[in-house]
Amino acid sequence: MAPAATTQLMDIILDNPEKYTGVVDRLGECKIDSPVHHHEFVQEGDAIHSTENAQLYKELSAKLGKEPTFEKAGPTKKIFHDPKWTRVAIVTAGGLCPGLNNVIKGLVEILSYDYGVKNIYGIRYGYAGLSSKFGYEPMMLDPDNVDTIHELGGTILGSSRGQQPTDEIVDTLVRMNINVLFCIGGDGSLRCAGDIADEVKKRGLKISVVGIPKTIDNDLHFVGRSFGFETSVAVASDVIRNAHVEAKGTAGGIGLVKLMGRDSGFIAAYASIANPVVNFCLIPEMKLELEGPNGFLAALEERFKAGKTHTVVVVAEGAGQELFEGAEAERDASGNVLKKDIGELLKKRITQYFKEKGIKSSVKYFDPSYNIRSVPARGTDAIRCYMLARGAVHAAMAGRTNCVVGNLGESYCLVPIRMATIKRQTVPLKGDLWRSVMDATGQEFYYNGRARDAASKNIVAP
Repeated sequence: MAPAATTQLMDIILDNPEKYTGVVDRLGECKIDSPVHHHEFVQEGDAIHSTENAQLYKELSAKLGKEPTFEKAGPTKKIFHDPKWTRVAIVTAGGLCPGLNNVIKGLVEILSYDYGVKNIYGIRYGYAGLSSKFGYEPMMLDPDNVDTIHELGGTILGSSRGQQPTDEIVDTLVRMNINVLFCIGGDGSLRCAGDIADEVKKRGLKISVVGIPKTIDNDLHFVGRSFGFETSVAVASDVIRNAHVEAKGTAGGIGLVKLMGRDSGFIAAYASIANPVVNFCLIPEMKLELEGPNGFLAALEERFKAGKTHTVVVVAEGAGQELFEGAEAERDASGNVLKKDIGELLKKRITQYFKEKGIKSSVKYFDPSYNIRSVPARGTDAIRCYMLARGAVHAAMAGRTNCVVGNLGESYCLVPIRMATIKRQTVPLKGDLWRSVMDATGQEFYYNGRARDAASKNIVAP
Protein backbone atom coordinates (compact mmCIF):
# COMPACT_ATOMS: atom_id res chain seq x y z
CA MET A 1 0.00 0.00 0.00
CA ALA A 2 1.29 3.48 -0.88
CA PRO A 3 2.08 5.83 2.04
CA ALA A 4 -0.63 8.42 2.78
CA ALA A 5 1.55 11.34 1.62
CA THR A 6 2.22 9.60 -1.71
CA THR A 7 -1.47 8.81 -2.17
CA GLN A 8 -2.47 12.43 -1.49
CA LEU A 9 0.10 13.72 -3.98
CA MET A 10 -1.05 11.24 -6.61
CA ASP A 11 -4.69 12.22 -6.08
CA ILE A 12 -3.88 15.91 -6.59
CA ILE A 13 -2.11 15.16 -9.87
CA LEU A 14 -4.76 12.75 -11.18
CA ASP A 15 -7.56 15.16 -10.28
CA ASN A 16 -5.85 17.88 -12.36
CA PRO A 17 -4.12 16.03 -15.21
CA GLU A 18 -4.06 19.05 -17.53
CA LYS A 19 -2.42 21.24 -14.87
CA TYR A 20 0.25 18.77 -13.75
CA THR A 21 1.61 17.45 -17.04
CA GLY A 22 5.31 18.00 -16.43
CA VAL A 23 5.49 20.08 -19.63
CA VAL A 24 7.42 23.32 -19.22
CA ASP A 25 6.07 26.59 -20.65
CA ARG A 26 7.89 28.17 -23.62
CA LEU A 27 7.97 31.77 -24.76
CA GLY A 28 8.12 30.83 -28.41
CA GLU A 29 10.14 29.16 -31.14
CA CYS A 30 13.91 29.11 -30.75
CA LYS A 31 15.39 30.64 -33.94
CA ILE A 32 18.82 31.94 -32.88
CA ASP A 33 21.95 29.82 -33.21
CA SER A 34 23.41 29.09 -29.79
CA PRO A 35 26.87 30.53 -29.13
CA VAL A 36 27.68 27.54 -26.89
CA HIS A 37 30.59 25.59 -28.41
CA HIS A 38 32.17 22.18 -27.88
CA HIS A 39 29.13 20.73 -26.23
CA GLU A 40 26.57 18.03 -26.94
CA PHE A 41 23.21 19.75 -27.26
CA VAL A 42 19.98 18.56 -25.67
CA GLN A 43 17.64 17.32 -28.37
CA GLU A 44 13.92 18.01 -28.61
CA GLY A 45 12.14 15.25 -26.72
CA ASP A 46 15.05 14.33 -24.43
CA ALA A 47 13.43 13.42 -21.13
CA ILE A 48 14.28 12.38 -17.58
CA HIS A 49 12.18 9.81 -15.75
CA SER A 50 11.10 10.84 -12.26
CA THR A 51 12.04 7.88 -10.09
CA GLU A 52 12.50 9.72 -6.78
CA ASN A 53 9.36 7.96 -5.52
CA ALA A 54 9.10 4.50 -7.05
CA GLN A 55 5.56 3.85 -5.79
CA LEU A 56 4.26 7.17 -7.08
CA TYR A 57 6.00 6.62 -10.41
CA LYS A 58 4.42 3.16 -10.78
CA GLU A 59 0.92 4.32 -9.86
CA LEU A 60 1.03 7.40 -12.09
CA SER A 61 2.28 5.34 -15.03
CA ALA A 62 -0.63 2.94 -14.60
CA LYS A 63 -3.34 5.56 -14.13
CA LEU A 64 -2.13 8.12 -16.66
CA GLY A 65 -1.31 5.49 -19.28
CA LYS A 66 2.16 6.94 -19.81
CA GLU A 67 5.43 7.30 -17.93
CA PRO A 68 5.78 10.66 -16.13
CA THR A 69 8.85 12.46 -17.45
CA PHE A 70 10.49 15.87 -17.33
CA GLU A 71 12.43 17.77 -19.98
CA LYS A 72 16.18 17.21 -19.79
CA ALA A 73 18.16 20.32 -18.83
CA GLY A 74 21.09 21.51 -20.91
CA PRO A 75 22.10 23.72 -23.85
CA THR A 76 19.99 23.64 -27.00
CA LYS A 77 21.24 24.17 -30.55
CA LYS A 78 18.79 27.01 -31.10
CA ILE A 79 17.92 29.58 -28.43
CA PHE A 80 15.12 32.10 -27.94
CA HIS A 81 16.81 35.13 -26.37
CA ASP A 82 19.48 37.01 -28.30
CA PRO A 83 22.48 37.23 -25.89
CA LYS A 84 23.46 40.67 -27.23
CA TRP A 85 20.11 42.09 -26.11
CA THR A 86 19.56 40.00 -23.02
CA ARG A 87 19.26 41.73 -19.63
CA VAL A 88 19.21 39.41 -16.63
CA ALA A 89 18.03 39.86 -13.04
CA ILE A 90 18.96 37.48 -10.21
CA VAL A 91 17.07 37.45 -6.92
CA THR A 92 17.64 35.42 -3.72
CA ALA A 93 14.58 35.20 -1.48
CA GLY A 94 13.59 33.63 1.83
CA GLY A 95 15.91 32.42 4.57
CA LEU A 96 19.63 31.91 4.11
CA CYS A 97 20.97 28.56 2.97
CA PRO A 98 24.41 27.11 2.20
CA GLY A 99 25.22 27.54 -1.49
CA LEU A 100 23.38 30.73 -2.42
CA ASN A 101 26.60 32.44 -3.49
CA ASN A 102 27.66 29.34 -5.42
CA VAL A 103 24.46 29.55 -7.46
CA ILE A 104 24.90 33.28 -8.10
CA LYS A 105 28.48 32.67 -9.22
CA GLY A 106 27.39 29.83 -11.51
CA LEU A 107 24.62 31.90 -13.12
CA VAL A 108 26.94 34.83 -13.80
CA GLU A 109 29.76 32.69 -15.20
CA ILE A 110 27.59 30.56 -17.50
CA LEU A 111 25.76 33.64 -18.77
CA SER A 112 29.06 35.41 -19.39
CA TYR A 113 31.30 32.63 -20.68
CA ASP A 114 28.80 30.51 -22.62
CA TYR A 115 26.49 33.21 -23.96
CA GLY A 116 28.38 36.49 -23.71
CA VAL A 117 25.58 38.21 -21.75
CA LYS A 118 26.93 41.44 -20.27
CA ASN A 119 23.95 43.02 -18.50
CA ILE A 120 23.43 41.00 -15.31
CA TYR A 121 21.73 42.67 -12.35
CA GLY A 122 21.78 41.35 -8.80
CA ILE A 123 18.54 42.35 -7.09
CA ARG A 124 19.06 43.41 -3.47
CA TYR A 125 17.13 41.94 -0.53
CA GLY A 126 14.81 39.50 -2.24
CA TYR A 127 11.60 40.47 -3.98
CA ALA A 128 11.62 43.75 -2.05
CA GLY A 129 14.38 44.80 -4.47
CA LEU A 130 11.89 44.53 -7.33
CA SER A 131 9.46 46.92 -5.67
CA SER A 132 10.01 50.62 -6.27
CA LYS A 133 8.80 51.59 -2.80
CA PHE A 134 11.95 50.29 -1.10
CA GLY A 135 14.45 51.99 -3.37
CA TYR A 136 17.09 49.24 -3.27
CA GLU A 137 19.62 49.77 -6.05
CA PRO A 138 20.61 46.60 -7.94
CA MET A 139 24.22 45.42 -8.22
CA MET A 140 25.93 44.90 -11.56
CA LEU A 141 27.39 41.40 -11.61
CA ASP A 142 30.27 40.05 -13.68
CA PRO A 143 32.74 37.15 -13.38
CA ASP A 144 35.30 39.32 -11.60
CA ASN A 145 33.10 40.47 -8.74
CA VAL A 146 31.67 36.98 -8.13
CA ASP A 147 35.03 35.21 -8.42
CA THR A 148 35.41 34.20 -4.75
CA ILE A 149 31.90 34.62 -3.35
CA HIS A 150 31.47 30.83 -3.14
CA GLU A 151 33.86 30.91 -0.18
CA LEU A 152 31.33 32.99 1.77
CA GLY A 153 28.13 31.95 3.49
CA GLY A 154 24.83 33.70 2.85
CA THR A 155 24.19 35.75 -0.27
CA ILE A 156 25.99 38.85 -1.51
CA LEU A 157 22.62 40.13 -2.71
CA GLY A 158 20.90 39.92 0.63
CA SER A 159 17.47 38.37 1.06
CA SER A 160 14.08 38.99 2.60
CA ARG A 161 10.84 37.17 3.29
CA GLY A 162 7.43 38.13 2.01
CA GLN A 163 5.91 38.56 -1.41
CA GLN A 164 5.62 42.00 -2.98
CA PRO A 165 2.70 42.88 -5.29
CA THR A 166 3.18 40.84 -8.45
CA ASP A 167 2.11 43.64 -10.77
CA GLU A 168 4.72 45.96 -9.21
CA ILE A 169 7.44 43.35 -9.71
CA VAL A 170 6.54 42.91 -13.37
CA ASP A 171 6.38 46.70 -13.81
CA THR A 172 9.96 46.87 -12.50
CA LEU A 173 11.12 44.12 -14.87
CA VAL A 174 9.59 46.01 -17.79
CA ARG A 175 11.11 49.32 -16.65
CA MET A 176 14.56 47.68 -16.42
CA ASN A 177 14.08 45.92 -19.79
CA ILE A 178 14.72 42.57 -18.08
CA ASN A 179 13.96 39.54 -20.24
CA VAL A 180 15.41 36.81 -17.96
CA LEU A 181 14.67 36.52 -14.23
CA PHE A 182 16.32 33.89 -12.01
CA CYS A 183 14.62 33.29 -8.67
CA ILE A 184 16.64 31.36 -6.08
CA GLY A 185 14.29 30.31 -3.31
CA GLY A 186 12.18 27.71 -1.56
CA ASP A 187 8.50 26.83 -1.63
CA GLY A 188 7.08 30.31 -1.00
CA SER A 189 9.67 32.11 -3.13
CA LEU A 190 9.05 29.76 -6.05
CA ARG A 191 5.30 30.22 -5.76
CA CYS A 192 5.96 33.95 -6.07
CA ALA A 193 8.11 33.25 -9.15
CA GLY A 194 5.19 31.29 -10.60
CA ASP A 195 2.87 34.25 -9.99
CA ILE A 196 5.35 36.53 -11.78
CA ALA A 197 5.51 34.13 -14.74
CA ASP A 198 1.71 34.03 -14.89
CA GLU A 199 1.49 37.85 -14.87
CA VAL A 200 4.18 38.04 -17.56
CA LYS A 201 2.19 35.63 -19.71
CA LYS A 202 -1.02 37.57 -19.06
CA ARG A 203 0.64 40.74 -20.36
CA GLY A 204 2.05 38.98 -23.41
CA LEU A 205 5.66 39.73 -22.40
CA LYS A 206 8.67 37.65 -23.43
CA ILE A 207 10.40 37.24 -20.07
CA SER A 208 11.80 33.90 -18.93
CA VAL A 209 11.25 33.19 -15.23
CA VAL A 210 13.36 30.27 -14.02
CA GLY A 211 13.78 29.05 -10.44
CA ILE A 212 16.60 27.31 -8.61
CA PRO A 213 15.30 25.26 -5.65
CA LYS A 214 16.68 26.47 -2.31
CA THR A 215 15.27 24.84 0.78
CA ILE A 216 17.22 23.48 3.71
CA ASP A 217 14.17 21.43 4.67
CA ASN A 218 14.32 19.53 1.35
CA ASP A 219 10.53 19.78 1.10
CA LEU A 220 10.06 20.34 -2.66
CA HIS A 221 8.72 17.59 -4.93
CA PHE A 222 10.20 16.27 -8.19
CA VAL A 223 13.49 18.19 -7.92
CA GLY A 224 15.54 15.62 -6.02
CA ARG A 225 17.69 16.93 -3.22
CA SER A 226 17.74 20.72 -3.06
CA PHE A 227 21.06 22.52 -2.71
CA GLY A 228 22.26 23.33 0.79
CA PHE A 229 20.72 20.19 2.28
CA GLU A 230 23.85 18.03 2.29
CA THR A 231 25.94 20.80 3.84
CA SER A 232 23.29 21.34 6.50
CA VAL A 233 23.29 17.65 7.38
CA ALA A 234 27.09 17.65 7.61
CA VAL A 235 27.18 20.68 9.92
CA ALA A 236 24.30 19.30 12.00
CA SER A 237 26.24 16.06 12.41
CA ASP A 238 29.13 18.04 13.90
CA VAL A 239 26.75 19.67 16.39
CA ILE A 240 25.37 16.26 17.32
CA ARG A 241 28.92 15.08 18.02
CA ASN A 242 29.39 18.02 20.39
CA ALA A 243 26.07 17.29 22.09
CA HIS A 244 27.19 13.69 22.57
CA VAL A 245 30.45 14.81 24.18
CA GLU A 246 28.57 17.14 26.53
CA ALA A 247 26.03 14.46 27.44
CA LYS A 248 28.75 11.94 28.28
CA GLY A 249 30.58 14.51 30.37
CA THR A 250 28.10 14.46 33.27
CA ALA A 251 26.01 11.92 35.13
CA GLY A 252 22.55 11.69 33.60
CA GLY A 253 23.67 13.93 30.75
CA ILE A 254 21.14 14.70 28.02
CA GLY A 255 22.29 16.42 24.82
CA LEU A 256 19.27 18.08 23.22
CA VAL A 257 19.71 19.40 19.67
CA LYS A 258 17.02 21.37 17.82
CA LEU A 259 17.44 21.34 14.04
CA MET A 260 15.58 23.03 11.20
CA GLY A 261 12.48 21.42 9.72
CA ARG A 262 9.20 23.29 9.97
CA ASP A 263 6.97 20.66 8.39
CA SER A 264 9.49 18.11 7.14
CA GLY A 265 12.03 16.28 9.29
CA PHE A 266 14.60 15.41 6.64
CA ILE A 267 17.59 17.19 8.24
CA ALA A 268 16.88 15.66 11.66
CA ALA A 269 16.43 12.21 10.11
CA TYR A 270 19.51 12.28 7.87
CA ALA A 271 21.72 13.85 10.54
CA SER A 272 20.67 11.14 13.01
CA ILE A 273 21.78 8.50 10.54
CA ALA A 274 24.94 10.37 9.53
CA ASN A 275 26.08 10.50 13.16
CA PRO A 276 24.30 7.60 14.86
CA VAL A 277 25.03 8.59 18.43
CA VAL A 278 21.46 9.93 18.51
CA ASN A 279 19.12 7.97 20.78
CA PHE A 280 15.85 9.77 20.01
CA CYS A 281 14.87 11.60 16.80
CA LEU A 282 11.63 13.59 16.87
CA ILE A 283 10.17 15.03 13.65
CA PRO A 284 6.99 16.91 12.61
CA GLU A 285 5.58 13.91 10.75
CA MET A 286 5.22 11.92 13.98
CA LYS A 287 2.87 12.72 16.84
CA LEU A 288 4.93 13.59 19.90
CA GLU A 289 3.27 12.16 22.97
CA LEU A 290 5.17 13.68 25.88
CA GLU A 291 3.42 12.53 29.04
CA GLY A 292 2.09 9.22 30.33
CA PRO A 293 3.49 5.68 30.50
CA ASN A 294 3.87 5.48 26.72
CA GLY A 295 5.20 9.00 26.25
CA PHE A 296 8.63 10.33 25.36
CA LEU A 297 9.55 11.28 28.93
CA ALA A 298 8.85 7.75 30.16
CA ALA A 299 10.91 6.34 27.29
CA LEU A 300 13.77 8.68 28.19
CA GLU A 301 13.59 7.47 31.78
CA GLU A 302 13.59 3.85 30.58
CA ARG A 303 16.90 4.42 28.80
CA PHE A 304 18.56 5.46 32.05
CA LYS A 305 16.92 2.59 33.93
CA ALA A 306 18.45 0.25 31.35
CA GLY A 307 21.85 1.32 32.61
CA LYS A 308 22.71 4.00 30.06
CA THR A 309 24.57 7.00 31.45
CA HIS A 310 23.65 9.58 28.81
CA THR A 311 21.20 10.35 25.99
CA VAL A 312 21.26 12.41 22.78
CA VAL A 313 17.94 13.78 21.49
CA VAL A 314 17.46 15.46 18.11
CA VAL A 315 14.22 17.36 17.52
CA ALA A 316 13.09 19.17 14.37
CA GLU A 317 11.73 22.68 14.97
CA GLY A 318 8.25 21.73 13.76
CA ALA A 319 7.89 18.63 15.93
CA GLY A 320 5.42 18.45 18.79
CA GLN A 321 3.39 21.50 17.79
CA GLU A 322 0.29 19.73 19.10
CA LEU A 323 1.74 20.32 22.59
CA PHE A 324 1.06 24.05 22.11
CA GLU A 325 -2.65 23.63 21.44
CA GLY A 326 -4.53 26.82 22.19
CA ALA A 327 -1.52 29.09 21.73
CA GLU A 328 -2.05 32.03 19.38
CA ALA A 329 -0.69 31.40 15.89
CA GLU A 330 1.87 33.84 14.50
CA ARG A 331 3.14 34.13 10.92
CA ASP A 332 6.32 35.42 9.32
CA ALA A 333 6.47 37.88 6.42
CA SER A 334 6.07 35.02 3.93
CA GLY A 335 2.87 33.83 5.57
CA ASN A 336 4.44 30.72 7.12
CA VAL A 337 3.11 29.79 10.55
CA LEU A 338 5.86 30.41 13.09
CA LYS A 339 6.52 27.25 15.04
CA LYS A 340 6.45 27.36 18.81
CA ASP A 341 9.80 26.60 20.45
CA ILE A 342 9.73 22.84 20.97
CA GLY A 343 13.38 22.86 22.01
CA GLU A 344 12.82 25.15 25.00
CA LEU A 345 9.68 23.24 25.97
CA LEU A 346 11.54 19.92 25.97
CA LYS A 347 14.48 21.37 27.87
CA LYS A 348 12.23 22.66 30.67
CA ARG A 349 9.92 19.64 30.80
CA ILE A 350 12.75 17.07 30.78
CA THR A 351 14.52 18.92 33.59
CA GLN A 352 11.30 19.17 35.58
CA TYR A 353 10.36 15.52 35.01
CA PHE A 354 13.65 14.07 36.24
CA LYS A 355 13.71 16.44 39.21
CA GLU A 356 10.23 15.25 40.22
CA LYS A 357 11.41 11.65 39.87
CA GLY A 358 14.49 12.30 41.95
CA ILE A 359 16.73 11.17 39.09
CA LYS A 360 19.97 13.06 38.50
CA SER A 361 20.04 14.70 35.06
CA SER A 362 21.61 17.61 33.21
CA VAL A 363 20.20 18.92 29.91
CA LYS A 364 22.68 20.53 27.49
CA TYR A 365 20.64 22.39 24.86
CA PHE A 366 21.94 23.21 21.36
CA ASP A 367 20.07 25.41 18.86
CA PRO A 368 22.47 25.77 15.88
CA SER A 369 19.96 26.83 13.21
CA TYR A 370 21.64 30.10 12.22
CA ASN A 371 25.10 28.53 12.45
CA ILE A 372 24.04 25.86 9.99
CA ARG A 373 22.26 27.93 7.38
CA SER A 374 24.98 30.61 7.20
CA VAL A 375 27.95 28.40 6.26
CA PRO A 376 29.31 28.01 2.69
CA ALA A 377 28.31 24.94 0.68
CA ARG A 378 30.63 21.94 0.90
CA GLY A 379 31.83 19.25 -1.49
CA THR A 380 29.21 17.69 -3.72
CA ASP A 381 26.67 20.23 -2.48
CA ALA A 382 28.75 23.02 -4.03
CA ILE A 383 28.93 21.05 -7.26
CA ARG A 384 25.15 20.65 -7.28
CA CYS A 385 24.77 24.43 -6.89
CA TYR A 386 26.86 25.08 -9.99
CA MET A 387 25.11 22.42 -12.05
CA LEU A 388 21.67 23.73 -11.09
CA ALA A 389 22.77 27.24 -12.09
CA ARG A 390 24.06 25.92 -15.39
CA GLY A 391 20.77 24.16 -16.15
CA ALA A 392 18.83 27.30 -15.26
CA VAL A 393 20.82 29.48 -17.65
CA HIS A 394 20.45 27.08 -20.58
CA ALA A 395 16.70 26.80 -19.90
CA ALA A 396 16.17 30.55 -19.73
CA MET A 397 18.16 31.29 -22.90
CA ALA A 398 16.06 28.68 -24.70
CA GLY A 399 12.90 30.56 -23.71
CA ARG A 400 11.71 28.14 -21.04
CA THR A 401 9.74 29.78 -18.23
CA ASN A 402 7.67 29.14 -15.11
CA CYS A 403 9.97 26.24 -14.27
CA VAL A 404 12.59 25.16 -11.77
CA VAL A 405 15.72 23.06 -12.34
CA GLY A 406 15.68 19.65 -10.65
CA ASN A 407 18.40 17.12 -9.88
CA LEU A 408 17.20 13.53 -10.29
CA GLY A 409 19.99 11.03 -9.78
CA GLU A 410 22.90 12.01 -12.01
CA SER A 411 20.67 14.02 -14.35
CA TYR A 412 19.22 17.52 -14.33
CA CYS A 413 15.75 18.35 -15.59
CA LEU A 414 13.18 21.13 -15.88
CA VAL A 415 10.10 20.91 -13.67
CA PRO A 416 7.07 23.24 -13.84
CA ILE A 417 6.97 25.38 -10.69
CA ARG A 418 3.41 24.29 -10.02
CA MET A 419 4.61 20.68 -9.71
CA ALA A 420 7.63 21.42 -7.51
CA THR A 421 5.41 23.36 -5.10
CA ILE A 422 2.36 21.08 -5.34
CA LYS A 423 2.60 20.29 -1.61
CA ARG A 424 5.39 20.00 0.93
CA GLN A 425 7.42 16.81 0.75
CA THR A 426 7.52 14.99 4.07
CA VAL A 427 9.26 11.95 5.59
CA PRO A 428 7.11 8.81 5.07
CA LEU A 429 6.90 7.12 8.47
CA LYS A 430 6.63 3.70 6.80
CA GLY A 431 9.49 4.32 4.36
CA ASP A 432 13.10 3.17 4.38
CA LEU A 433 14.44 6.52 5.63
CA TRP A 434 12.43 6.52 8.84
CA ARG A 435 13.02 2.81 9.32
CA SER A 436 16.74 3.55 9.08
CA VAL A 437 16.36 6.24 11.76
CA MET A 438 14.62 3.73 14.02
CA ASP A 439 17.45 1.26 13.49
CA ALA A 440 20.18 3.87 14.04
CA THR A 441 18.65 5.33 17.21
CA GLY A 442 17.02 2.24 18.70
CA GLN A 443 14.43 4.58 20.20
CA GLU A 444 11.54 2.14 19.80
CA PHE A 445 13.32 -0.10 22.30
CA TYR A 446 12.53 2.30 25.17
CA TYR A 447 8.82 2.73 24.57
CA ASN A 448 6.05 0.61 26.08
CA GLY A 449 8.26 -1.22 28.57
CA ARG A 450 10.28 -3.06 25.94
CA ALA A 451 13.55 -2.26 27.71
CA ARG A 452 12.40 -4.02 30.87
CA ASP A 453 11.26 -7.04 28.90
CA ALA A 454 14.60 -7.18 27.14
CA ALA A 455 16.53 -6.91 30.40
CA SER A 456 14.67 -9.91 31.77
CA LYS A 457 15.89 -11.87 28.76
CA ASN A 458 19.46 -10.56 29.04
CA ILE A 459 19.13 -8.60 25.80
CA VAL A 460 21.53 -5.63 25.62
CA ALA A 461 19.81 -2.27 25.22
CA PRO A 462 20.88 -0.11 22.24
